[in-house]
Amino acid sequence: MPRSRKGPWSAAALLAALAVVVAGQPAAAHPVKYRTGTTYYVAPSGQDTAGGKSPRAPFRHIQKCADVMVPGDTCLVLSGTYEETVVPARSGTPELPITYRAAPDAKVTVSGASRIGGFEPVTAAEVTEIAKSDPFAPNSQFSDAVADGHIYRTDVDLGPDVTTVQVFTDKKMGIEAQWPYPGLDLLDPTLQYAGEGSADATIADADLTRPAGYWGGARALTGYWYVSATTTVKSSAAGSVTLEAAPPCVHKVVPKETRYALSGKIGELARPGEWFYDPTTKRLYVYGTDDPDTHTVEAKRRTLGFDLTNTSHTTVEGIGLFATTIRTGPSSTGVTLDGINGRYLSHYTDITRGATDCGSTVTRGVGDTGIILDGTRNKIVNSDLSLSAGNGVALRGQNNTATDNAIHDVDYMGTYAAGIAVQGNSQTVTHNTISRVGRSGINLQWNEVSGLAPGKDLIAYNDISGYARLSLDVAAIYTCCSAWMMGTSIDHNVLHDPAPATTSTTFGISGIYADNGQSDLVIANNVGWGNREGTVMLNGLGTGSHDNSVYNNTGGMTLFYVKEPGQSTGTRIYNNIGTIRGLDGATNGGLVLSNNLPAGVDPLFVDAANHDYRLTAESPARNQAIPLPGINDGSTDATPSLGAFQYGAPEWTAGARR
Repeated sequence: MPRSRKGPWSAAALLAALAVVVAGQPAAAHPVKYRTGTTYYVAPSGQDTAGGKSPRAPFRHIQKCADVMVPGDTCLVLSGTYEETVVPARSGTPELPITYRAAPDAKVTVSGASRIGGFEPVTAAEVTEIAKSDPFAPNSQFSDAVADGHIYRTDVDLGPDVTTVQVFTDKKMGIEAQWPYPGLDLLDPTLQYAGEGSADATIADADLTRPAGYWGGARALTGYWYVSATTTVKSSAAGSVTLEAAPPCVHKVVPKETRYALSGKIGELARPGEWFYDPTTKRLYVYGTDDPDTHTVEAKRRTLGFDLTNTSHTTVEGIGLFATTIRTGPSSTGVTLDGINGRYLSHYTDITRGATDCGSTVTRGVGDTGIILDGTRNKIVNSDLSLSAGNGVALRGQNNTATDNAIHDVDYMGTYAAGIAVQGNSQTVTHNTISRVGRSGINLQWNEVSGLAPGKDLIAYNDISGYARLSLDVAAIYTCCSAWMMGTSIDHNVLHDPAPATTSTTFGISGIYADNGQSDLVIANNVGWGNREGTVMLNGLGTGSHDNSVYNNTGGMTLFYVKEPGQSTGTRIYNNIGTIRGLDGATNGGLVLSNNLPAGVDPLFVDAANHDYRLTAESPARNQAIPLPGINDGSTDATPSLGAFQYGAPEWTAGARR
């Protein structure tokens, strides 16, 4: 489990360190007063009626620490799993934060899941009973699996909304029974595509062999281009299903392009890892090769592990999260999340939630999933975050930071959620490693925060790969739409190896994509490979894309502008290496290009086959750049180099530094 490089502090060590700090400071007119604070302990074997001030008499719950701690206090959590939502009674102060920390060498998990048991094999008589409400249950794959002894059930109340139910077996998430069976890799599901004859809200597919009426009332997930959406099935026949509503944004099902999956029918429960929940009877059915009670079967019960909505100046360090997450609020400041190991941070399967408009559908999960940092001057560092229907991290508010995190296998519902969803403004996202995401590694939206002066974002030194798995018209770093970005810098990122799982049109897969009229961006010193549209893509549709500075990038680019005056006024593209496509419309719109390596000229990289894009001594990119202080400093040549690496300068690297 990741832990802060500072390591664990005992109360004695903290006191000694503070004594050294105070002794080493010159006298001041108003000396700072330090409080050493009280250290409390928590363990699964503890009692909340205990004193809590010794590992021999610990509290039972972290919440008990949260109830009694005052500024300067520390809660040391001993190894174990804690099924609770921690809501602090008070905040720390800038000088005396409150700290929740895993004890030295402890493995601590705050879990949002609770165990369920009491499973019994489903019998043929029960299938007959189920047939009273679902006449298709007999003579289905489900009834065959019952006959083979693979279906078990238990009575449990998991709430009225099946789309929020999440079931785990031995700490691995199961999937709701569906067609086609997607497999258990959430970011690499088996995909089914609408066939010839599909149109409007009807999916035609010869593989839909269930009898007429079978799919009525089922839930449908669709995905095409940049839109993932959900709806219900209005009617079905052998070979087709008709949806209650056509997918939003595109307003049609596209043959051979729209992927889809159908769920909500017990007849599909027939494969390992699958479950089905009936909210009317409050009964959970699971597929098992043996008795589920011999395993640890759990269901998600709590959304938040730490609710810091009204909390400031608080540190959570070295804590694991399972099937839960952490949230700060608009008034939170000075919160540090350090060394968090979070798995299954958020879950949902209903994207559209009844909406018919495009915007609220595609942005499902962007602002309210993953680790949510709202407020000001909060940060998440040194953490490993994975497995989320939505984000890994949501940065809201202003002046918040995500640094040195490893984030992977997130946005498995394929919306505009991301590894890190950046909202608000003045945010810092640096040195993160992000991989295997449904859409983008970083989704960058610029919004004003009430009462605060806006400023630019910094997105730098991130390593992003395996993006565009479930959605297209996207990039490793994606930003949209028609915003003035106040000089936001996207620099020194390594953006490579997108991995679209869909066979749909792959338009728009790039390293950095400024879509639909983003202006006043500085895009510099980025490297990409494997991107269909290159390392950088600028789309000037809508309001136009103005005053962007695209300097010293390696990997080529695509410019998407209509041939109208003013579409790209003020944009400068200097010192780049790689083919530039779409120049006609861009230059007519006012864009200026200079000192880019001509297409067809070999840059003579050190080892392009192994993605070492530094320049050799013979490279024609040496001594060719327009000098741009702060952008292309460091070359040992008299004149800077083209591309992302200056000749003779120390090689920069991206990704989490752990």
